[in-house]
Amino acid sequence: MATPSAGDFSGRLEPKLLTVLREGLGPRDLAREVAAGLIVGIVALPLAIAFAIASGVSPAQGLATAVVAGFLISALGGSRVQIGGPTGAFVVIVYGVVQRHGVEGLALATLVAGGLLVVMGLARLGTVIQFVPFPVTVGFTAGIALIIATSQLRDLLGLDIAELPAALPAQVAAYLDHAGSVNPAACAIGLGCAALVAAWPRLAPRVPGSLVAIVLATAAVPLFELPVETIGDRFGAVPSSLPAPRIPSFGWEDLRAVFPDAVSIALLGAIESLLSAVVADGMAGTRHRSNMELVAQGVANLVSPLFGGIPATGAIARTATNVKSGARTPIAGMVHAFTLLAILYFFGAWAARIPLAALGGVLLVVAWNMSELHVVRSLLHSPRSDVLVMLTTFGLTVLVDLTVAIQVGMVLAAFLFMRRMAEISETGYLRRMAGEEERSDPDADVVRALPASVEVFEVYGTLFFGAVAKFKDAVRRMERAPRVMILNLRDVLVIDASGLHALEDLLRQTGRDGTRLLLSGVHAQPLIALERSGLLEKIGEDNALPDLRSAAARAREICEA
Repeated sequence: MATPSAGDFSGRLEPKLLTVLREGLGPRDLAREVAAGLIVGIVALPLAIAFAIASGVSPAQGLATAVVAGFLISALGGSRVQIGGPTGAFVVIVYGVVQRHGVEGLALATLVAGGLLVVMGLARLGTVIQFVPFPVTVGFTAGIALIIATSQLRDLLGLDIAELPAALPAQVAAYLDHAGSVNPAACAIGLGCAALVAAWPRLAPRVPGSLVAIVLATAAVPLFELPVETIGDRFGAVPSSLPAPRIPSFGWEDLRAVFPDAVSIALLGAIESLLSAVVADGMAGTRHRSNMELVAQGVANLVSPLFGGIPATGAIARTATNVKSGARTPIAGMVHAFTLLAILYFFGAWAARIPLAALGGVLLVVAWNMSELHVVRSLLHSPRSDVLVMLTTFGLTVLVDLTVAIQVGMVLAAFLFMRRMAEISETGYLRRMAGEEERSDPDADVVRALPASVEVFEVYGTLFFGAVAKFKDAVRRMERAPRVMILNLRDVLVIDASGLHALEDLLRQTGRDGTRLLLSGVHAQPLIALERSGLLEKIGEDNALPDLRSAAARAREICEA
């Protein structure tokens, strides 16, 4: 495997496939990629069908998404080993969109989301996604896992519910109302499949357990004449080819109605795909190009709905399977898409015989793995503010809406971060005393030697709007107006508009009191901000000194003048 070159940075807008083709592939490498792609294609088959049904659309739409979007994400993406397709993360959003706007509305929302993802990639926003706080990610992922698990109870238990509500509280109420319609045969199939999928990796890790479970369940239903609903009973025959591409019809009002959902799809798709790419990098020792990955995800979501597909993103479980199967280039992902297309062409009709309870059992295990309860438990021992963010995001995902959960989680995390930054920002006067703290300061002797008419005021941390109140408070505690005030900014790396405004207020106050204001130890960002705001000119460039010793010398000159 070739190591990334020095110029192979994450913001580069070039598909990894081109890089791989330039490096060259030998016959042995190509055989390895084809073998990995075949394995992942087989693994992806039941998941594509299951996620589609859980999302409230037909199995054919899930398969079309896995084929079309899966191929484009691998061919154009910024990761060597990313596998794209329908995922559990989208189930909640897609189901809600279908309930509110129908399949046509979902197609339009997916198209808009694809355009937004392309714009995000071209605008080099790939690295910005990493600033989504970990508690927010854990909260909405755990919430999605719970919703997926709950939504499968109808098929898993064989309940006689014609239309399952989208909201979780309404779903629970529906389950309680129809508790008497439990189908023992469906329970046996569903729970048996869940147990088999969970235990299979210990028995034969190279063979996909979900496929084995579904094949056995599909064979058992007619063999034992079990009264269990199948895909064909609910959705009819599964087509054995991709539909002809078609642009969905829409108007301005339709666009406005689905735009909030499109934003949610784009944001979640970006987060999920880049998280998957990071996981893949850790497993394969590669380095993805985040911006190119977003562009590829966008193109895939622009093309997929033309063939009846649903939103797609990077699939962490399938990507991990791809890496474990030996894949090291995007060719494996492209082969995975062709494998699904071949299965659809030759065996598509057989998919109609799959029991829905079997798919429910498979998704129950997917939801369990997705929840990552060990991560949730460990996060509960984190600072209380992080726990609050996680629980708030989780609660809003489950009870309100994923879009609201992400928005509120991000805002809450930002406020808590600002509070923490304000807490570590300190301001105060340096006293001329031989205290223990001052003796450890290399400039303590400089402060002690200053004339009594000179005060040194120091700021620790970031001088931003969250810490300005502390700064102003400390300035007000000045007992008398000194001849010279030195504002030591050696520990201030960042200043914002509020900080500049506070400095301007200080400059006006010292001017009224007849005090000369000196700055010392100003770093690059604050210095540039002072210059651009014109504040440095008001203070005087000769009054901005590189360090405290230079400022002390300047203060003595002023006092002796």
